[in-house]
Amino acid sequence: MRPNILMLIMIFMTRFYNSSIRILRINSDSQSFFTVFRLTLIVLAVVIMSSCKKEVLQIGSDLLPQGDFVSINSIDTLSIFSYTMIDDSVRTDHPSTSYLGYMFDPYFGTTTAGFVSQVRLNRQWDSIPLTVDSVKMYLRLLTTKGGGTGIAHSLSIYEIDDQLSTDSAYYSNTHLHLTGVKITNIALPSLRNDTINDIGLLLPGNGIEFGKYLIRKPNMLFYNNNLSDFRSYFKGIYFQLDPSPDPILVSLSLAYNLSTATYYNYVALFGHDSDGVARSYTFILDAKNTNAAYNRFSHKYGTATTGDTLVHRNTNYRDTLSFSQALNGVFTKITLPGLEKLKRDGFLNKIAINKARLVVPIKFTFTGSNYYAKNVPLSLRLRYRVKDGTRYDVPDYSMGSTNDPTHHFFDGTLDSVANVYNFNIPAFVQAYLEDAANKVEPVLEIYEPSGTQNVVLKANKNKTPVKFEFGYTKF
Repeated sequence: MRPNILMLIMIFMTRFYNSSIRILRINSDSQSFFTVFRLTLIVLAVVIMSSCKKEVLQIGSDLLPQGDFVSINSIDTLSIFSYTMIDDSVRTDHPSTSYLGYMFDPYFGTTTAGFVSQVRLNRQWDSIPLTVDSVKMYLRLLTTKGGGTGIAHSLSIYEIDDQLSTDSAYYSNTHLHLTGVKITNIALPSLRNDTINDIGLLLPGNGIEFGKYLIRKPNMLFYNNNLSDFRSYFKGIYFQLDPSPDPILVSLSLAYNLSTATYYNYVALFGHDSDGVARSYTFILDAKNTNAAYNRFSHKYGTATTGDTLVHRNTNYRDTLSFSQALNGVFTKITLPGLEKLKRDGFLNKIAINKARLVVPIKFTFTGSNYYAKNVPLSLRLRYRVKDGTRYDVPDYSMGSTNDPTHHFFDGTLDSVANVYNFNIPAFVQAYLEDAANKVEPVLEIYEPSGTQNVVLKANKNKTPVKFEFGYTKF
């Protein structure tokens, strides 16, 4: 019997042995119990407080009119569609930048660029007979795209037979009339892509015949806005690069450089008088008294080697891709029928827009050994039309500080991490909803105001289409 008693005592007393392992076990069990107990109390307290809060918030709510309450909402299911469009009738007069040459893109085909400009005599003709010795053309090329293969390029200029005016509108497809006077195959030097190229071009035959032609009527070498002057006598020049198996596109500015007060683009005539005294005159393109000028662009989409040569442009076909092209080429039209329906139904009466943003994803793809669309535009713009067809940039583009050249609020810049363009447009959406006359349509256009980069965008039933993020406060 004694052994059994000892055994019972040993089993009973094991939890009270002076053992560190057993002590830890007791502490662990105790801590677990109290932890669960504390969590239970916290949950109960939160439930009670929440119930009290709801009751406090609801007290007297039946005494206030419903108009005194607001609700914050968001909608992420509004329908949105993208289409590829082109409009040949785009104004290109008073250009900040003019383009010259050719550009090939596997998706977009071939683009041809040229420009038309008056020329202005730098100083008044002194009526002294002059013998022409040579004529040179000086140009400052701001950018150069393409080339680099060693193939020579050349420029041709043509006298125009259209009287130009700085008060007239000119378009990229304006029909051009020529007199037949031309100088072709003006050789260009080798150009570098990473810097400004200041070039001087000696015209064929030293340009002597062209120089004689310019000054053939000395009595017309003056300027007067009330008389037939030099601009009616020599109306202007059309500039175009000659076709080449190695496309090259250059840009220059016909605007006077106020910061340097220097002319960079002009035709210089060198000669001597009867006494052998050297004389020279310049006929300026980037004159301080602005010349009438405009850009001319043409696009051949049938030469594209990738995709469907943009056969669905200017249609209602909802492709999985849409396109934005430089130099007044194709652009993406965005329609917002979901927003239109909400306005028509009156669902969005008495609201304030908290967020309205378009998120437009980019398509990157490989073409041969090249990474296509690696150099997409750093920024894009949004415009809208009113019923008379006039286009305007969305008001959001001009919001924010006047010293903000990046238009931070509107954005429109490339997000190179997410590979999207973001456009913030709450001001446009608010204005559309408040437009009782229905002059503004729920249609936007993504376009490129300048530059030479193209981009392919995802659209419609693509796995990652354009999104319209919309949030509002309803009163």
